[in-house]
Amino acid sequence: MKSFISVLAFAPAVFGHSTFQELWVDGNSPVTSVSSNDIRCNTGTRPVASSCSVVAGQTITVEMHAQPGDRVCSKEAIGGNHYGPVMVYMSKVSSSKTDVGSGTWFKISEEGYNSATKKWGTDSLNSNCGKRDVVVPASLAPGDYLVRAEAIALHAAQGSGGAQFYMTCYQVTVTGSGTANPTGVKFPGAYNANDPGIKINIYQMSGDYKIPGPAVWTG
Repeated sequence: MKSFISVLAFAPAVFGHSTFQELWVDGNSPVTSVSSNDIRCNTGTRPVASSCSVVAGQTITVEMHAQPGDRVCSKEAIGGNHYGPVMVYMSKVSSSKTDVGSGTWFKISEEGYNSATKKWGTDSLNSNCGKRDVVVPASLAPGDYLVRAEAIALHAAQGSGGAQFYMTCYQVTVTGSGTANPTGVKFPGAYNANDPGIKINIYQMSGDYKIPGPAVWTG
């Protein structure tokens, strides 16, 4: 799997549909080092001179697909046994049009492994044509933010450096009357190569899966 093509859609429908494919360079390989700056927004990406507006409390939909330009719902969005968690972070920045993600990030959504159904977060993406709905916390203070969507492929994660991190960042401007400014973690720094949710043999798991990174901030 080379890269994700990612789309951010805004609800309600009056906000239309915004495609952010220009944030990606086709052919990005997965990031495998948790200590690299590439863990922020992927390799070769850079800010662009645009930002989408979203009201705090609204739902945004992140869409991920394994191959550039391939959004056919009859095929798995993330196939090839690339099982793993899906997470979404946000970072408040002075300008989403220039920031490279070096500030702090707080997590607003995550899905790991459901031991009852034996399904991963990536399985849910495949069942929903690559889409995941995420609510922007209603209490969030207005301003510019980066949204970081990530899936971690764990099919070869039994050895150190085997986990594959796929992520991209979106540029948004949050409006509303919220006042919350949550603290967060830094990338790199939020993950350790030996974290139990990163260095793991998913085919010999016992017990619950530990999703990497901080707990979800709900506001």
